[in-house]
Amino acid sequence: RFEDGTVSFLDIIALKHGFDVLEKLTGGMEKIKQHTFALAHYTYNVLSTLKYANGAPVVRIYSDTDFSNPDVQGPIINFNILDENGEVIGFSQVDKMASLYNIHVRTGCFCNTGACQMHLGISNEDIRRNLQAGHVCGDDIDLVDGRPTGSVRISFGYMSSFEDAQTFLKFIIDTRLSKSDAKIPFQSSVTTLMTESVPDDQPSFISTDKLSPIPHISDRELWNNSSVTRTTGSRQPPKAEAESIRAAVCETSVPTCRRGSKPITVTNIYLYPIKSCSAFEVTEWPVGNQGLLYDRNWMVVNQNGVCITQKQEPRLCFINPSIDLKKKIMVIQAEGMDPVSVSLEENTGKETVICESKVCSHRVKTYDCGERIAGWFSMFLARPCRLIRQSSDMKNMSHQKNTKGLASATNISLSLVNEAQYLLINVASILHLKEYISDRLEEPLEIEELIRRFRANIVISAPESFEEEEWAEISIGALRFQVVGPCSRCQIICIDQQSGERNKEFMQSLSAARGRKTNFGIYLMNQPLHSSFPDILSVGSQVLPVLKENMEIQPPTSSKE
Repeated sequence: RFEDGTVSFLDIIALKHGFDVLEKLTGGMEKIKQHTFALAHYTYNVLSTLKYANGAPVVRIYSDTDFSNPDVQGPIINFNILDENGEVIGFSQVDKMASLYNIHVRTGCFCNTGACQMHLGISNEDIRRNLQAGHVCGDDIDLVDGRPTGSVRISFGYMSSFEDAQTFLKFIIDTRLSKSDAKIPFQSSVTTLMTESVPDDQPSFISTDKLSPIPHISDRELWNNSSVTRTTGSRQPPKAEAESIRAAVCETSVPTCRRGSKPITVTNIYLYPIKSCSAFEVTEWPVGNQGLLYDRNWMVVNQNGVCITQKQEPRLCFINPSIDLKKKIMVIQAEGMDPVSVSLEENTGKETVICESKVCSHRVKTYDCGERIAGWFSMFLARPCRLIRQSSDMKNMSHQKNTKGLASATNISLSLVNEAQYLLINVASILHLKEYISDRLEEPLEIEELIRRFRANIVISAPESFEEEEWAEISIGALRFQVVGPCSRCQIICIDQQSGERNKEFMQSLSAARGRKTNFGIYLMNQPLHSSFPDILSVGSQVLPVLKENMEIQPPTSSKE
């Protein structure tokens, strides 16, 4: 009666064969239930006993049972991670950190608003208020006024192993409790983990035809049946120093008016002609209606037309595009490959509509750059791929979330960027972060390397770290920009832009340095240019910011301070 069209009788015929294979592999649904519940029970026991040094729990688990009976509890665990003060860490940040460990979690409200309201204590009025704040299903707005809008969920299946459970638990330890350094605020110097043994009668898969108890874990492994104590450096910063550090990295700290300090200037300008490829540094560059001229006008896609980024292919950082405005060509170079050039003049003869859902969740009209260029990229990356360019007759309109509350920025077009036309970072903020990362890596770190990792368009030199997060607008020469909001970082910052090597310590250090978020840098939007001649953005230009309180920072005066 409720079937939409013809019953899928071919799939129904296949069901018996599927159940037969499942029975052969696992021994049947009862054994699957026992196996998956044993994994969930073990993980639940460990999670529920993890404590910070001050005794505060590491996670808050949402459940209607105590995981004692597989007949009433499925093999899923729903939770939020807390900091040592009991504040919830947003699920989008947990998701980003989990991806560094190749762990897939589900986040949000799981298409179950009622359970979300019940377990998180969200009222109907809260739902309305969250909606007014811009929160919709599937977005990354995980906290509103410090309260969670959703949670994190892990699931176990018949193919899940005891090692999978250990990997997940080790992820929680590594990101919340281990590698603690006294120089890093918001971290405990001594962390005691209290784990509870798994009941001996809880089985686990060992072979395809039988079940056996979970094997004993050697004392060389992280997880065992006794308590584990981790001790790090004993030095703690004095209270005054800790408070000053906390204020410096606090996301809500407000910069003071700086009469007599050095002016804020532009130190570097980068554009990225091909999305996710190497940067092209310039000292001055024209500004168009989509941002820096030719910035992210091209992208590499796979056979299905889906954008390839450094997340999937780190070798993209070895591809160096450069723009020659006089010859009107883009030259693409890579080690071991002959240079190849692409005309800057648009070719409108081969257009195709693709969906870039993996990158920006929007459709853009593009055209292919031809077989010669596709062969060059396919040979270098050793995988079939093509280079496509955005067509100028269908510019992508900016997301509503990017321009919320910015009435004058509503009809600004974007290139193939993720969020906004420009990304700005501050050298002072880089230096602040550099100390944390260097301490955690226990090796020196060049500031140029960090700048490359954050892949900004505009780099400025401001006196105070993170003061850029309190700006509402900035002016650079004749150009005026509106601040869209902070840039929430993804795992691309973990990729060394010169070697292509990954190191998840960079994301973990950023999270530790900023408290509970991975924000770094700010997004900017420029007003559409009414002149037929593009303005020029230049290194050395002075930056004049306006605070969110609409109180302009005074330009420096000739003070002797």
